[in-house]
Amino acid sequence: MNEFETKPLPENAYLPLKPGETYTPIVPAEVNVPELTVRSILWGIVFCVLFTVASAYSGLKVGQGMEAAIPISILAIGLARMHKRRSSLLENVIITGIGGASGSVAAGAIFTLPALYILHLDPHPVQTIFICLAGGCLGVLFLIPLRRYFVRETHGQLPFPEATAITEVLVTGESGGSQAKLLLQATAIAGAYDFLVTTFHVWKEYVDLQFVPVMRSLADRSRMVFSFDAISFILGLGYVMGLRSAIVFCAGGIFASFVMVPAIWFFGQHIDFAVYPAVIPVAKMTAVEIYRNYVRFMGVGAIATAGIIGIFKSLRIVAGSFGIALHAFRHGEAAHTERTDRDIPVLSLLLGVIVSSISVALFFSRLQVSWAVLVIGLAMVLLFSFFFTSVAANAIAVTANNPASGMTLLTVIISSIVLLSFGLTGTTGMFFVMAIAGMVCTALCVSGQFITDLKMGYWLGSTPSAQEKIKFLGVIVSAIAAGLTIIMLAQTFQFGEAAPGDLRPVLASPQASILKALVVGFMSHQPVAYVLFGIGAMITLVLEMLGKSSLVFALGIYLPLGLTSPMLVGGFLSHFLNKKAEKAGGEQGKSIRERGVIIASGLVAGGALGGVFGASLRLFPWYREDLITTPFYLNDVASQSVAILLFVGLCMYVWFNSSKKKVS
Repeated sequence: MNEFETKPLPENAYLPLKPGETYTPIVPAEVNVPELTVRSILWGIVFCVLFTVASAYSGLKVGQGMEAAIPISILAIGLARMHKRRSSLLENVIITGIGGASGSVAAGAIFTLPALYILHLDPHPVQTIFICLAGGCLGVLFLIPLRRYFVRETHGQLPFPEATAITEVLVTGESGGSQAKLLLQATAIAGAYDFLVTTFHVWKEYVDLQFVPVMRSLADRSRMVFSFDAISFILGLGYVMGLRSAIVFCAGGIFASFVMVPAIWFFGQHIDFAVYPAVIPVAKMTAVEIYRNYVRFMGVGAIATAGIIGIFKSLRIVAGSFGIALHAFRHGEAAHTERTDRDIPVLSLLLGVIVSSISVALFFSRLQVSWAVLVIGLAMVLLFSFFFTSVAANAIAVTANNPASGMTLLTVIISSIVLLSFGLTGTTGMFFVMAIAGMVCTALCVSGQFITDLKMGYWLGSTPSAQEKIKFLGVIVSAIAAGLTIIMLAQTFQFGEAAPGDLRPVLASPQASILKALVVGFMSHQPVAYVLFGIGAMITLVLEMLGKSSLVFALGIYLPLGLTSPMLVGGFLSHFLNKKAEKAGGEQGKSIRERGVIIASGLVAGGALGGVFGASLRLFPWYREDLITTPFYLNDVASQSVAILLFVGLCMYVWFNSSKKKVS
């Protein structure tokens, strides 16, 4: 059956299933439509290369890569109408899946690999590409056994904000009509909005209200600083996430900015010497510097502890997933599994892990280390990648934010301590640790993004085994593109800080700079701020004792308040619109809920597109942020007031367009 009329998502797509109820996707298991075709694979590869380059550059420049899956899904819809036979819904899923690997592999690469260049270790191009490739493949291999739990068994229990947005984009774009127009309208508005505010000097992106005397006084006297990133992307993300998750998420940011930072300032303002890991006294620090030098390490400890607790909680699930796979392999049930629940055979998974392990071992052997160090290094790569995969998948399913930075920091710390005990130090030790971190970080980023693909495919009716196969292709293409991009940029830019006498422009590479400082500290036998990590661990333990969501709260501590506060606005907007929908009831209530999700998805999609386009402009030598500058940009009162008014306007747009009466 090649022709299939696309239907709306079933009403129980986002709701927990009642006893005895089952979920039937848009494309049922018994229906076959074009999926793995030459068209979908080739377009996926093209988008994968383009978005890998843009995301790698953006991440090195400002520390934020681009999540490519959403804009690629928009582009896939547009391409569908260019061919004589219009692309099917499942072909668009394949395009999105291959292309979506770009943002995740690039994120893993830019978090770690630039540190090797900052340390002047100058890795060979093959080494650079291999680190990305090995980590990406391990991330896919270790996530597949968890698919059934995260995708099917927890149906309706996890919000999956990003998967929801992509699914709505593909469904509404495929079915056409007023919903598709609404989606495109919201996408265009958000794309223009975020492009202008993040690319040029039109109005301020961040609102801190420092022009208000009370806020300035709080910042000066107590280092209490409010921050708000007024862009449409985060507003839409908070809406899709929902109020409950957004509140816990933002609570972590409030705790960090209004409790921990002021407390450190209160005790440290009278100390006239630097306290490790900072290099300047607390008395001379701003609120941001206190956060970066101290509180963020607490966030790392909190995330790591939440991840370890999550690992213990999921051991039964992991064992059960492998048990299901092994049982199917032994009894030949995989061949009879329905199309929409068919994974890659377990033997292929085991062979993939074995081949990856041998390849990593050969890579480490080229570094001229002892057999003991080689075995320990391989074991850490496999263990960290395996156990942290469930952490990344859970974080993405709940908040759409991958804690890869925190987990990578933890990897560097543990790897350094272990390898130091085996006598590995100096430049070889630094390279070895950063190679481990690069593989683990890429595995985390890829697995987090891949669970989004699998959930989207579950809602729409894709074949999991097809998604799993093409994800390996996306990882290979993106690893090559990311590696070559970093190699090229390393020739024309400095990573981290400017070196004396070097006139090349600088790419800040913030995450890699942090990891570089950390690994140098360890390999040079400098002290480690164990107390800060321990405080974060205690925060997580207290939350777990209270029965609260520790991982989401820990993520809020680690991320700046400016990123979490607009999510809370989106969460409240979603809450009150859903209350209005309940009050209206019937078709009108259903329309309000659907339109709200569609508009929010458009904001996420448009914001991502605007960010990607803005990042692409930075690749051109003629680009400057002040190419477009408004007369009021440098005036904080005027510029931040404009930002507030426009953000409120976005909220009103969501409210009134969602509340429109359904037209019969």
